[in-house]
Amino acid sequence: MKIALGSDHAGFGLKERIKACLTEQGHEVLDVGTFSRDPVDYPEFAFKVAKKIIEGAAERGILVCGSGIGMCMAANRIKGIRAVNAIEPFTAAMSRRHNNSNVLCLGERFTGEDMALEIVRVWMQESFEGHRHERRIRLLDDYNL
Repeated sequence: MKIALGSDHAGFGLKERIKACLTEQGHEVLDVGTFSRDPVDYPEFAFKVAKKIIEGAAERGILVCGSGIGMCMAANRIKGIRAVNAIEPFTAAMSRRHNNSNVLCLGERFTGEDMALEIVRVWMQESFEGHRHERRIRLLDDYNL
């Protein structure tokens, strides 16, 4: 699977670890940055990952910042993106099953590396259940204010 991956400076270390794990598992990782701990603005990288998904260059995306909150808020501003800030595996699983999440957001300062990698593993393996949830996803994706 093609995965777009991005972080700000506060999520750089965990992003690099996730990239290594995904690559080891045979996924193609499109790393949009950042590439160091030098301070940057998280929305820039959330939008880059979202763009890869919307354009079809990636099937899903993973974003990492200090808390996961800012990345999730920024990504969800893009029509067609359904980002989740998961802090444990069950939330990640349910976000795929019921909400067809296509972006996973994590917080390097809030979630230990082992837990983060387990969240990624679960989120990557889960699929969307469809059926009754499809109507709700269409409402999310089609809503215009």
